[in-house]
Amino acid sequence: MAKLRIGISGWRYPPWRGKFYPKDLPQRLELNYASRQLDTIEINGSFYSLQRPESWRNWYRDTPRGFLFAVKAPRFITHMRRLRDVEKPLANFLASGVMELREKLGPILWQFPPNMKYDHDLFDTFLSRLPRDSKTALAMARQHDSHIKHVGSLSPARNHRLRHAVEIRHESFEDPAFIALLRKHHVGLVVSDAASKWPKLQDVTAGFVYMRLHGNKLIYASGYTDVALDDWARRIRAWMKGRQPRSGANRASHQPPPKRESRDVYCYFDNDAKVKAPFDAIKLRDRLRAVRTTG
Repeated sequence: MAKLRIGISGWRYPPWRGKFYPKDLPQRLELNYASRQLDTIEINGSFYSLQRPESWRNWYRDTPRGFLFAVKAPRFITHMRRLRDVEKPLANFLASGVMELREKLGPILWQFPPNMKYDHDLFDTFLSRLPRDSKTALAMARQHDSHIKHVGSLSPARNHRLRHAVEIRHESFEDPAFIALLRKHHVGLVVSDAASKWPKLQDVTAGFVYMRLHGNKLIYASGYTDVALDDWARRIRAWMKGRQPRSGANRASHQPPPKRESRDVYCYFDNDAKVKAPFDAIKLRDRLRAVRTTG
């Protein structure tokens, strides 16, 4: 049965205080509050720097049972190293404490810069290295080097599946070979909606769909109209039923994905600048309440 998660990218934004967050809510309780309004949040601080183990443990503690985090992987790997010689940086990321999220760890997001072009061999090598379960991730984490000063627990816990999704921003990725590569590795292609020249591909490449809605009129700022939210709800219903939307979807490949009876959907609103994200997430969730979900 398909699982649906609709949430926000990040949660610590000063303009949200007194609008989404209650006026007198202490900053230290913002995650506690947000995680009880929505059932998933994308952690984006991990994109800019490795977080301390105690931060991961606190995020786990401050959220309710059944909550799920998506985690944005480090730009050091995607933007600076650009996927070259990343064995140790990948191990360092996994050792930094991300595994402290335990069963609350959802998909890991790999976002690539707008000037990074598609390189088949480079991506094939990288995607083949990504851990597919927590046991494998911990084994890789133990290979960390001295660049990481604070190491999270590397003791095995209950093994669970890990999912990965990639967000591309260069037109060279509009290539059927790239879609076939993602399907080979069971990695999700992010359905990215933004008021920009970034590709807006909606090829289904894995057993789940990962969405990032950045604002379709003004990036990171504009809200979604009722008509736009209705359209996204229509697409989500199709994906959850294992189908592809019949219209309005730009795809790089004419080959359909492997047939499935259902697909999980993770959707994150990133139009945070004008305090649109949490309210758009709630409105889209309310439109989909009739969809039978679990988790």
